[in-house]
Order: sequence, then C-alpha cells, then structure tokens
Amino acid sequence: MQTRQSSLSVAITLALVSLNTVAQQKSDAVENKDKTIMPTLEVIQVLGSANSVILEHTGSVVVVERKQIEKIQPLSTEDILRRIPGINTKSEEETAIVANFGIRGLSASESKSLMLEDGVPVAPGLFIGNDRYYNPRIQRIERVEVLKGSSSLRYGPSTIGGVVNYQTKTPDDGAMLTGRVGSFNMQEVSLEAGGKNTSGDAFAGIVATHASSDGFMDKGYEMTDVMAKAGVILSNDQKLGIKISRYENDADISYRGMLKDDYLAGENYNPGADDKYLTDRTAFDINHEITLSNQATLKTLVYWSEVTRDYWRYNVDTDASNEAGRWVFTDSLTGNNRTFDRVGIETRLTLDHKFLGMPANSEFGVRYMQEEANDTRIRAVRSADRTGVNDRHRIDSADSYAAHGQTRIELSERFAVTPGLRVESYEQTRVILTDNNSTAKTSNTELLPGVGATYNLNQSAQLYGGVYRAFSPATNGVALDGLTDQELEGENSTNYEFGLRSNQGALSYEVAAFAMNFSNQVVTGNSDPTLSQSNGGKTEHRGMEFMLGYKLGSGFSIDSNATWVPISEFKSGENLGNRLPYTPKIIANLSFNYQHEGISTALTAHHQGEQFGDATNIEVIPTDAAGGIWGGLIPAYTLLDLTAQYSLANNIRLFGAVKNITDKRYITGLRQGIYVGPERSFEMGVSYKF
Repeated sequence: MQTRQSSLSVAITLALVSLNTVAQQKSDAVENKDKTIMPTLEVIQVLGSANSVILEHTGSVVVVERKQIEKIQPLSTEDILRRIPGINTKSEEETAIVANFGIRGLSASESKSLMLEDGVPVAPGLFIGNDRYYNPRIQRIERVEVLKGSSSLRYGPSTIGGVVNYQTKTPDDGAMLTGRVGSFNMQEVSLEAGGKNTSGDAFAGIVATHASSDGFMDKGYEMTDVMAKAGVILSNDQKLGIKISRYENDADISYRGMLKDDYLAGENYNPGADDKYLTDRTAFDINHEITLSNQATLKTLVYWSEVTRDYWRYNVDTDASNEAGRWVFTDSLTGNNRTFDRVGIETRLTLDHKFLGMPANSEFGVRYMQEEANDTRIRAVRSADRTGVNDRHRIDSADSYAAHGQTRIELSERFAVTPGLRVESYEQTRVILTDNNSTAKTSNTELLPGVGATYNLNQSAQLYGGVYRAFSPATNGVALDGLTDQELEGENSTNYEFGLRSNQGALSYEVAAFAMNFSNQVVTGNSDPTLSQSNGGKTEHRGMEFMLGYKLGSGFSIDSNATWVPISEFKSGENLGNRLPYTPKIIANLSFNYQHEGISTALTAHHQGEQFGDATNIEVIPTDAAGGIWGGLIPAYTLLDLTAQYSLANNIRLFGAVKNITDKRYITGLRQGIYVGPERSFEMGVSYKF
C-alpha cells in the first residue's frame, strides 16, 4: 500500500499546485465569469418549452440534476441509472465498483454504450479490453445525462445503446462537509471546497471523499477519491479549464457467487472472502474554448488517464466444493493484473449559419486516441503474499481516429432535420512478451451515417425520431484471438427511434419506441464455458419506454417510468430464438414524493422482471460448483426505498434512508454462483456548509 499512498500524495500535491497557478491568473474580461468552464456534454439539456432547446434533440434525453440525486441518496452511479427508463443494471455489490448496465435490451454484462465523465471517455479499454473496470464515484457527480438515439453519432465508439455522461461537481465559494453512516459499518466523509478570485474570472475547487464499509455479505471496501478543478477566462473570447483526479479502492469482491443450496438457506457470507479487487485511477483533463466569431466556436479537449486493476483470486477444489456445498479454496493464487493507459485529443467546431436560406447549426469534430493495456498473470501461493511468477505477459494497444459532422436545419419554425456522419478508424496490436514477443495486428474502419428529426406540435409537445448506424469494436482479445487476425468488423447495428414528449404545467410525459438490428453481436455467456466471448450472430431488439410525472398539489407529486422490451433475441447461430442474457422484458420505477418548505421525502419502488443469466436460456440454476459462466432464470423482484431530508438551516441538511424496506432476498446476477442483492439497510447523514 505504500506505493499507492505515495501516488495519492503526489496527485493531490500536483492538483493543489495547478489550482493555485490557475487561480492566480488575471484577465481583463469579466463577462461570463460565473459560467463553469469545465468540459460538458453540451448537447444534453433538460427538455424545455423553448423551440431553440427542443430542436436540439433528435433522440430521447434524460437528465438527473443534483437535487434529484440528493433525494435518491445513492451509494453508486447505478443507483441513479436503474431509475432511468431503458436502462437495466446488474449489481455485483452495493457500491458498483465495476460498471454493469445495459440500455434498450442490450445485456447488462456488455453495455455497448459509451460512458463519459465531463465528456471524456472513462471506461478503461474501449478498443483493447474490458470496459467495466472503472466506474465514477457518485460522490463527485453533479448531474447524470443519458442520451439515446441519432444524436449519439457525435460521440464514439460503442454508442449502440447510447451515451451516459457523468458531469462532475464544481464547488461553490466556501466549503461543505458531508458525513454519512449506515448499515454494514458504512462510514463516509466528503469535502467540497472552492472559490473565485476577486475579479471573478478564475475559480478553483476540490471534491474529496473517503469511505469504508464491511459491506453486505462482508464484501468490504476502502475508497478514496480526490478531484480538483480550476478554470480561467483568458480573454473576452477564450476560456481554459483543468481537472486532476485520483481514485483508489481496495475491495473484497470476487467472481465467485454463492452456491445454490446456501443461497436457498439464507446464508450471507462472502463466497470469495480472501479474493481482492484492487483498483486505482489517475486522470488529467484540459479543456480550451475559443470564440472565433459570433457564429463560430472551437472547443478542444486533451485527456490522459491510467487505470490499474489488480485482481487476486484463489483457485478452488471443485470436487471438495461440490461435497461441501460452498467454494473450497486451495492455496494457489492467481493475480490477473492490468494497467490501462489512455491519451486523447478531441476538437469540435460549431457554426451558426444559413443552409439554402434556412437557419442551421453545424458541428464538425475530429478525435485521436491511443490506448495501451499491460496485462500480467502472476502465479502465487497463499504464503507468498501476492508475489510469484509472471507466466503470461502481454501488451494490447490501439490507435484510433474519428471524425464526425452533423447539421441541424430548421426547415420551418416547427420542423428540423439533422443529418450526420461519423467515421471511426482503428488499428489494434497484441504482443505476447512471454512468447518471444509474438505479435498480431488488425485494423478496421466504420462509416456510420444517421439522420434525426423533430416536429413541434405546439409550444409544449414535440415529436422526434431518427435512424442511424452504430457500432462497438471487437476488443483485442476477440479480434486477435490466437494471435490471428480474425478479420472481424465491429458489432454493427441499425437503430430506429420514434417518440413524443410533452411538458404541460403539472403534467409531463414521454413515450418512445425503438428498434435495433445487429448484423453480429458478441456476447458473454456462450454455451461453451471455455469462451469468455463469442460471436452471437444476428440479434433484434424491440421495445418502448414510458415516462410520466404529475404534480398532485399541496407538495405531493409522482414520477414514474417503465421499459418494455418484448423482443431481445438471437436471430441466427446456435442460440437462435433465445433471449439475450440480462435483458428483462419489464423494468419499472414509481416514486411518490412530498416536499414542503425544508422537508422532502420519497417512497420509491423499483421492479425488475425475470431475466436469463446466459445465452443458452437454461432455466434451472445449477447446484454444483462447475466452472465457467453460469446460467439460469433469475426471478423478478420489486424493491421499496424510503428517503427523507430536512434543511435544518440554510447551511445544514439532514438526510436518511431505509433501503429495501421489505428485506427482499433476491438475485442480481449469476457468475460462477449466485450474486445476492443487499438486505434491508439504514443510512443517515448531515451536510454542513461553511
């Protein structure tokens, strides 16, 4: 741990030095001095009544603001995502250390959706490996933005399901200290502190969190997350923003789930108590914006990150495990340890102009990104304390280029059309150092056209729709399997969407229908347990999303949404006619809210329909300790949560929650055993603003 602590100290020192330097910069310009300068996903906004806002969206958009996040009192980002229509989550433990979510009938084990933080890709391996190994901490998040439909062509890769952007906090003047305690010995403290210079043209702030817990089923963790931000207005037409962050988390989680008999008996022990999942991430973003004219703006974003994931797992004695009805571990230990490095630069030019005499807005962008993963496999024994022989050492890398252009054309005051095109080109390389530096390469280029449209029925209602081509790249382990170019294109899908949304006084609603046709989908959970991924062939996805909100009066309101995906199935291959894993037909959320003066309460219900654990669609969960990917039919469940908060004074907020009120015992996933959802838990906390 000494090296990790030193890295954290260096990161914090660099952050504070950078903040101090930027905050001392002066500028003659003071206009717009209160605006946040950090990178944002600017296309995503709360749907309003003004035409200028409505016409920007050709697909479904959901935004969860800070006040809504505080009402939910989440422990993880997935506590927010599971309440958004179209999204299915598959939690492995209560704080979602790894990301597990799917959008619109896509498996929650492989989201095929792009995850961003302040517009920057944060999934460790978009082209080269698993993208689940890092998930932003909810304590640093100000706003969650989900974009689905043809507008996602502005981003890439892996936008088949859509785009999730986590916008981070920018601390106000002063400081706020928040503490929270809860079940399983959960303890959390967060600090938000910031300020501006006297002229108001520069700001700096920091958000820091330390949390620990014994964890449900003894899946404990100790987490530290520090993020520093600063910005300066350089002149009337130039801004500069910077963000530095450092994250560390040591967790007692494993691929091992509970065996069936113990699950049915109500046991709550950690099936892999000695396994360790150790992650850290250091990242640096710089964002520059220059106004070229009243009609043209150029934004440039430079980013770098390094994610380290060490996963130490003990081997099991299968025969002894079968006899005992629970995992029996040997003294043999394997460390699957990886480091992911990424550097990228992206620039976007936006233009307000005329097209054949009609108002138009265009955006053109280019991106270069380089990724590299250093993958080692360490064979050790229990007494060696995570040291041993590296018997497999490989380097996966990818260079990728992307360009996009789109133009929104207002054909009339009510009708707008947005055609666009994205190009993604990339080269992947795998080098196995423990096999005489054996090397393999492959490359691919994807053309992704699309068009979206909006039509305003009146000032408060709008029709929207679109069709676009989307893709997700086959990662190095699949594209270069066996050190042979498999000549795989990316996973390609043609997506369709049509919807209606409205906001009329006390009533707001949205209905959207969608369809996705995969020419080839790579899936986890093939019937061959020796394969972690394989070609699933053609798949089809059909469904609808519903949202309804209504203010009842006297402080009472309801918010509800539902996702219906009747079709999410294989159309070719050995699993023809089967449903994709982790794609329930029904997901629904209902929240009954009350707010009066300083009091706010919410009773929420989350329902998740039954779903299969693998592509073979076996229904009976196995009882033995066989290896590989497990399957079975996961039963439906409904969870109830109660949250409340009270503003004791302008600077003091009290809050508390009871989660899983009915103490429902349920299954969240299957992977070498049964993953159990958290039992009833209690939390309480206080925020004090200085």
